[in-house]
Amino acid sequence: MLVTSPLAPERETAATPGWASLDAFLAEVGPRAFRFAEAGLRQREDALDAVQDAMMKMLAYRERPAAEWTPLFWSILRRRIIDMQRRARFRLGWLTLAGDDPRGEDASLDWADTAAGPAQAHEQREAYARLVEGLRALPARQREAFTLRVLEELDVATTAQVMGCSEGSVKTHLSRARQALHSYLEDVR
Repeated sequence: MLVTSPLAPERETAATPGWASLDAFLAEVGPRAFRFAEAGLRQREDALDAVQDAMMKMLAYRERPAAEWTPLFWSILRRRIIDMQRRARFRLGWLTLAGDDPRGEDASLDWADTAAGPAQAHEQREAYARLVEGLRALPARQREAFTLRVLEELDVATTAQVMGCSEGSVKTHLSRARQALHSYLEDVR
């Protein structure tokens, strides 16, 4: 609910367009952010929480120029994912074997293309599952570099800013990720 103030009507109108633009930005980046978070957290619910937390934190930056939103959002989301991974390792590390899902749930996305036939939908799910498995097998930095550069199509400078490293490191991580994924996907065939 927007509260009107007779003392500052010009501030009110200036803030409203920024909110609408941020809202559109968050709506557009949301599905990709979820896929990124799910690949890192391996749990649908945790990924939803991480994306929601990142979006809530972005509200504090709605007055920033729109050009800063993309690297800022991905930096916030990346840090939230790392925090959640650390907490999960700390809390559940001694209870489960490495790689076991403590909740006993399947972490893969359940997405079906309603326009595609059953065979094509199955192939798409299998290909996506192989890609997610390959991404999960990568070290965290390589997975982040691949996701941000290839799937999100961010440039090298923005990716370096998001990851908090040099552009050369981004290129190295990306190259290693591509090699590992290529090798993994070839072995799966």
